[in-house]
Amino acid sequence: ACKAKVPRVWHVKAGERFTDKVVCRQEPMIKGYNAPDISEVQFPLYRNTQLQQWGLEQIRAEKDLPLIILTANGPDGQVIDLTSQVQPDGTLDWVAPAVANIGAGESSSQSDWILTALFLGDHGKLVERAGPGGEGDVMDHFSAEACLTFLSKFDEAFRGRDISWLRYYFNDSYEVDDARGMSDWTAKMFDEFEQRMGYDLRQHLPALLGQDTPEKNNRVTYDFRQVIEALILEKYTMTWSQWAKERGKGIRNQAHGSPANILDLYAVADVPEIEGRDLISIKAAPSAAHLTGKRLISSESCTWLNEHFLGALGDAKQAIDLFFLGGVNHIFYHGTCFSPVRAEWPGWMFYAAAHFDPNNPWWGDFRHLNEYVTRSQSWLQQGRADTDVLVYYNITDLQATYDERRPLRHYAGLDREMQESNTRRCIEQLDRLGFCWDMVSDRQLLQLQVDKEGNLYPNTLNNPSTPKTLASYKAILVPYSHQLPYETILQLYRLAESGARVIFERQLPDDVAGLRDFAQRNVEVQALARKYADRVEVLPHVSKLTIEGARPETSLYSQHLLCHRRILDDGSEVYYIANRSGSDFAGTVSLKPARLHDYAAIYNPMTAAFGKADMKRTALSNSLYLQLAQGEALIVHLHDQRYLDAPSYSFYAPMPHAAQSVTGTWQLTFVEGGPVLPASRTLSSLGFWTDFDDPDCKAFSGTAEYSITLPEVDRSGRAVQLSLGRVCNNASVYLNGRYVGTVLPAGTSASDATSGDNSLIIPNNLFRGNDVLTIRVANSMGNRIADLERKGVHWQKFYNINVSARRPENRKDGIFSAIDWEPLPSGLQGPVTLTPMKIAH
Repeated sequence: ACKAKVPRVWHVKAGERFTDKVVCRQEPMIKGYNAPDISEVQFPLYRNTQLQQWGLEQIRAEKDLPLIILTANGPDGQVIDLTSQVQPDGTLDWVAPAVANIGAGESSSQSDWILTALFLGDHGKLVERAGPGGEGDVMDHFSAEACLTFLSKFDEAFRGRDISWLRYYFNDSYEVDDARGMSDWTAKMFDEFEQRMGYDLRQHLPALLGQDTPEKNNRVTYDFRQVIEALILEKYTMTWSQWAKERGKGIRNQAHGSPANILDLYAVADVPEIEGRDLISIKAAPSAAHLTGKRLISSESCTWLNEHFLGALGDAKQAIDLFFLGGVNHIFYHGTCFSPVRAEWPGWMFYAAAHFDPNNPWWGDFRHLNEYVTRSQSWLQQGRADTDVLVYYNITDLQATYDERRPLRHYAGLDREMQESNTRRCIEQLDRLGFCWDMVSDRQLLQLQVDKEGNLYPNTLNNPSTPKTLASYKAILVPYSHQLPYETILQLYRLAESGARVIFERQLPDDVAGLRDFAQRNVEVQALARKYADRVEVLPHVSKLTIEGARPETSLYSQHLLCHRRILDDGSEVYYIANRSGSDFAGTVSLKPARLHDYAAIYNPMTAAFGKADMKRTALSNSLYLQLAQGEALIVHLHDQRYLDAPSYSFYAPMPHAAQSVTGTWQLTFVEGGPVLPASRTLSSLGFWTDFDDPDCKAFSGTAEYSITLPEVDRSGRAVQLSLGRVCNNASVYLNGRYVGTVLPAGTSASDATSGDNSLIIPNNLFRGNDVLTIRVANSMGNRIADLERKGVHWQKFYNINVSARRPENRKDGIFSAIDWEPLPSGLQGPVTLTPMKIAH
């Protein structure tokens, strides 16, 4: 099980006898959804039959902790191991030796001996929301023996069963330390430390606990964290990966949250997986995949889109678009929860607030989002990423800073710990300049080579079995750091000597991290800085960066469009371009592919519209006209072969005619949902059904159809734009019973019922006169949930973890409640208009 070091420190003056006892009593604690008094719990935990009902997250029994080590550090540098002299009851008969080298002017505290004891404590973290039989302690991720013992249970479970269909074993994010304290010890720590760092940690325990000089505290802290990083990489991640390979499987791993350089952990996975909403951080897993030739990069998508029942399919699309922009190409939804048919509405629910299940009213339109994802991924899973710049993922300064509250730091890309880092600041500048970039770790940096043109490649490129998915780079950018690892500094200069462009922000490195031979190494590093001063570049500010041969997408990014570029195996190139600006875009963009092409096509993954682009080739770019509504994404395919059978892609603009308002008598019919279907009604004007003075409507969660017979439609243009105005939450449109398309507004909530223009283009030939327009609108589960609570119905009946609220105002008695909610806007408010459209370009 995961363990923690528990320290105790004493100061004893020279010549004094130690009078305390070397003992440590573990403080009892228990945490869980339905946790009992700790006195009711039996230890070991497997003796308890109620673990599922208790839903425990962390527990520590009150007990005496075993002593790992006790050392005495004298002011003259002397270190004495006193562990063997401690009696079973903690008694120590010891007198602090006199110190010969204390000067007359030094204070008495400088002659103190520091006694440092480490005890082996239980971290106590338990598997959260474990399936039956999987309850118990989280394992020690720093021990191969612990990992293999854990994995042996899978061998037992699957023995004799056919699992040939299984592709990957999956690990969710490292959340061991999402609890009180940290898991920061393992049985072989001292041996592992000495083997890797070249010195004995037992000689420097005061520095490990921040009791030495600030510099030494920081250097020993860095080394300790480096060992932890190596252990979780080798003893857990690589051990698990090898175990899976021996069984013909791969691994899909979420490394974020680990106390390590997560790029190295992602690199081991066959399918690295990321999560989050920060585009810069999302690129951590894709960066590792690009450097190691992994074709699939997955994501835990749509976690906590909003508060329960407020997230819409449009919100899900916007979250997924961020993953695509970051290089993810293998989407997994976080929120699909099995619910048996026998379970009363709302069924069994997932705690993280997306609720992709058939009880959700917008389930019927979910397939349209899935079609969008499928079409996008069909492009993004091909070829390799096209990037220009490698950015050194510089966590050294953080790793080399002692923090009493955090013996370990946990990384998730470039947010959380890295939010204010130089690395993030540099990358934000790169984004503004339009550079396409990846991050590289210290270990990955050591694997780079340089070709005769000065391009950087992973050295596995020479392996003929390597897929054609490895990226190449024109330069490496090193954000400023007070310290860098010694091996990293040497490699950066080696790469520069081989012809690579190495750019340091602000100044060259002059201080190495860690304790081992640091004074001698600093002298060497400073000499190397002088030697290679003409081979490397020092850039005062990243905003001034220019790189020969690099292709920043200045045109796109200056117009607030974002992209992900790929080079396909046939040499053609793909751009996934998304408009995240908050306003519509129409204009010409100049793309910077790896080489210029003669032809281009545009593909709309939402509508499946496809056609040739009117592209111009200049000496420096391929230019073409694009329209992207806010939140929209398009795919541009650049090719050297003519698209013989493809029509031209059509972008539209309004004719100089007034938009035609769709007014008259609407028929509103409630088609599915509950708690009851409200009565159908005739409307003289459009409106949300929650605005009606009808309690059945205010409580209704489900789907309703707004239908009207259209007047004569102006078809003087090439097509007609149907704009729905305000709609909550999503709408599918039918004309004369024929499906036209679906709009997925984003940001739909109790206070915001608008998103974009919610429009569709309808070809003229679909109109035939006396046309029946039907708009099928689905809302969220929220109104029906709130109605249940107002009626006193107890629907939050899940054990292990109940429905937890994201926002404090929606939390009552520790769990989610919507009892105070006003009815969420639902339905179609309009105005609905029809506008004749001409070809814009």
